[in-house]
Amino acid sequence: MSAFGRRGGNGIGGRPSFGSAQPMKGPGPVAPRAPAPEVDEGGEQFPPLEALNEEIEAPSPVAERNQDAMARLADRQAQSGAQGNSKNEGFEASIHRIKEQVLPRLLERVDPEAAATLSKDELAEEFRPIIGEVLAELKINLNRREQFALEKVLVDELLGLGPLEELLNDPDVSDIMVNGPQQTYIEKKGKLELAQVQFRDEDHLLQIAQRIVNKVGRRVDQTTPLADARLQDGSRVNVIIPPLSLRGTAISIRKFSEKPITVDMLRGFGSLSEKMATVLKIAGACRMNIIISGGTGSGKTTMLNALSKLIDPGERVLTIEDAAELRLQQPHWLPLETRPPNLEGQGAITIRDLVINALRMRPDRIILGEIRGAECFDLLAAMNTGHDGSMATLHSNSPRECLARMENMVMMSDIKVPKEAISRQIADSVDLVVQVKRLRDGSRRCTNITEVIGMEGDVIVTQELFKFEYLDETAEGKIIGEYRSMGLRPYTLEKAKMFGFDQPYLEACL
Repeated sequence: MSAFGRRGGNGIGGRPSFGSAQPMKGPGPVAPRAPAPEVDEGGEQFPPLEALNEEIEAPSPVAERNQDAMARLADRQAQSGAQGNSKNEGFEASIHRIKEQVLPRLLERVDPEAAATLSKDELAEEFRPIIGEVLAELKINLNRREQFALEKVLVDELLGLGPLEELLNDPDVSDIMVNGPQQTYIEKKGKLELAQVQFRDEDHLLQIAQRIVNKVGRRVDQTTPLADARLQDGSRVNVIIPPLSLRGTAISIRKFSEKPITVDMLRGFGSLSEKMATVLKIAGACRMNIIISGGTGSGKTTMLNALSKLIDPGERVLTIEDAAELRLQQPHWLPLETRPPNLEGQGAITIRDLVINALRMRPDRIILGEIRGAECFDLLAAMNTGHDGSMATLHSNSPRECLARMENMVMMSDIKVPKEAISRQIADSVDLVVQVKRLRDGSRRCTNITEVIGMEGDVIVTQELFKFEYLDETAEGKIIGEYRSMGLRPYTLEKAKMFGFDQPYLEACL
């Protein structure tokens, strides 16, 4: 008797034990089973070990992709702790070492006020014999190439921005990020890399930062450790100093191309398709109200500058920014810039103040460099009061989020307006939302062109005209995608018809 009260075995009337074999009952006699072949240990019924190894050694494409992804993660983890200090090497390092010896003696023989009145070329001519005398005193012999390089470095130090000058003159560099005197990163073709430039010390770097902000009438010191400024070519500069920056003075420079960017050039770069370029050209020419949305460094300002090329030269355009960086390509263009408060905390002029004042300056279009707060309501009011064709940029990750952020910015201000009224004002004012994005391979793409149709209940209704769809990635990491038209009839067709562009506008969207 088993522990469960049943008799073991296969006796008559007894239940078969677990796992015992029972013959299958069928309509006919069961064919006798062939005797099992005699096999060695392991048996032929099992596949040989060599075959198993071959199957294991040939992973599927999905497994290979997973292995590559995990290998990339391991590489990234190994590189994350690497020290990233900028160091001069070779020829440049030797020139900078000589500069450190020559500069103090040179300053003893030069009148700074007189030197400030000369151009760089004139100063180089004046310096040449003096540098020769100093080198003779120090018993340093240089060839012609080294002497020219030394002259350039010294002139940059006295009149320019020191080590930053060579980066600013490099057309391939789009961003410069100084993280203290020992580390400088640059962006080339959308990728960050360590630059081989270095500052003497923190005082040297702070002096360069103050030279930048003083040129535009601003200051950076212990009382105002933050400053926005611009260079002569319009490049945007942000400076933050200790105690806010723990690694020393930090300078961020966003360079802008000397050559004006057009919509056709963006199409040539692969940032948008030909049909999308046609739609944006018509939207700019037909005075549609456009919001350009995207993340930091995605190309919003570049897109805004390109769209400004389509503005009629006879229109009066006002641009309003914190730091004037827009470079419009129109004859009748007036840039306005905000002003920070003084030492007593008074006298600040905000973007909202300038928007309100701009309405009294008879503008045809008002362009905001970036919407950040309560000025959003005043811009919407301007769009609804005869300033069609106004444009602005805004930080957001999608067209739908862009509209939600506009609602939030109006609600965060002191304007007591119901949410439904704000949404209706946005729906009545904005015609197109152009979404731009910087992809992980460094390329900038126009990923969406979305139309604002109106309201349905308390929700803003939109329809997508174009969309960028990700397809694949090359072995070099380049993203492959397709710009797809949704094939919808545009709601803003009537606006294009008023300017005679209805037929090409419709053909481009379908």
